[in-house]
Amino acid sequence: MSRFACNPPCVDRSVDAARTSGYATMRGVRTGARRVRTFADTFLFLLMALLYAGCAKKEEAEPEPIVPVQVAPARQEPIRRMVQADAVLYPFDQASIMPKISAPVQKFYVNRGDHVKAGELLASLENRDLTAAAAEAKGGVTQAEANLTSTSGAAVPEAVVKAQADVDAARQQAEAAKILLANRQKLLQEGALARKLVDEAQVASVQAETQLTAAQEHLRTLQNVGKQAQIQTAEAQVESARAHYRSAEAQVGYSEIRSPISGVVSDRPLYAGEMASAGAPIVTVIDISRVVARANVPQNQAASLKVGDAATIAAAGGGVELPGKVTVVSPATDPATTTVQVWVQADNPGERFKPGMSVRASIIAATIPNAVVVPPAAILPGEEGGTAVAVVGAGSTAHLRKVDVGEREPDKVQILSGVAPGEQVVVVGGVGLEDKAKVRIVKPGEKDEDEKDAKGEEKSKEK
Repeated sequence: MSRFACNPPCVDRSVDAARTSGYATMRGVRTGARRVRTFADTFLFLLMALLYAGCAKKEEAEPEPIVPVQVAPARQEPIRRMVQADAVLYPFDQASIMPKISAPVQKFYVNRGDHVKAGELLASLENRDLTAAAAEAKGGVTQAEANLTSTSGAAVPEAVVKAQADVDAARQQAEAAKILLANRQKLLQEGALARKLVDEAQVASVQAETQLTAAQEHLRTLQNVGKQAQIQTAEAQVESARAHYRSAEAQVGYSEIRSPISGVVSDRPLYAGEMASAGAPIVTVIDISRVVARANVPQNQAASLKVGDAATIAAAGGGVELPGKVTVVSPATDPATTTVQVWVQADNPGERFKPGMSVRASIIAATIPNAVVVPPAAILPGEEGGTAVAVVGAGSTAHLRKVDVGEREPDKVQILSGVAPGEQVVVVGGVGLEDKAKVRIVKPGEKDEDEKDAKGEEKSKEK
């Protein structure tokens, strides 16, 4: 009983002791945890500080990047002042052949695209009626010539002979009348003849003289005027007949259509059997062995152009260029476009350039000697909208310079100010290059060292 009687108090004391001991243990654990957390935070802070300091030192120690570029020297050489304009090609010569008569087409001897020579027969028209008219006119010429021969060789001499005979007869009558008058006057003086007979003899003598004068005048007229007039009339008839014959022959010739120039048949709108009308083209021939580019040039640029200036013609898409020269500079400005039309003529070997093509005409207006030039790739956009170039100076440092650009050619650009002859300008790698940036000059075709290293690393990773 006594053992069980004291048991509860003992249990209570044991529990209290255990509880007290547990509480103490928990306080110790909490205190240790706080100490561990504080140490961890301090360690983490120190680690981050060390890492930051290491990164800062690494960034401070990282070297400035070097940009690989290619350079070319600024040269001093002539450059041409070019005037360029879009143009349209025209043939050097063109003939739209129109018949002078209206007749059906009998036959064509050429087709589109055929090459023809000057004077070559292209087509023939129906001409049977014209041939008959020409034959009739030829007969009229023969008849007129025969009349001229008869007039000059027979009719005129016969009339002259008759007139001469009339003159001789009139002269004899006049002489007989004079003799009769003289005899009667003598008899009158002797008293053997009446006065009336003397007067009659005197009247007869006067009449005979008058007839002689008329006969002589008629003979002179035939010899001087009449003969020549009749011959001229006959000759005029011959000329008229010949002119009529030539006209008929020309009508027959008009039925043969021939080319006035050498070239290529570009159009033939009719077919055999169709009606060819006078004044309407039946065949068109163009000469494209040479071509003419007609360009409209602004008047301020055209002022420096003149006939004979060297030029080139190139297709709008590029390719073959034809050398030529300026043949026409219009003396007037087009009021609608305020431009001046300029013609550039060039040989066209192989007839590769066709009329109607759009081309680019480049005319050399002048040549500037001793100009400072750089490759076109050296021209960079400026910071303020102008143009600039990157010049590599001492210490492999690039300096951006603002420049004034002058004339341009496909392979060079004139620099008016900003670059001196002999200076090295960046031609590859200049886009995005900053002023005073460090550069490394590489030769064309040479690979950059960084690129080589990158490729070497890739190959190592692949292995």
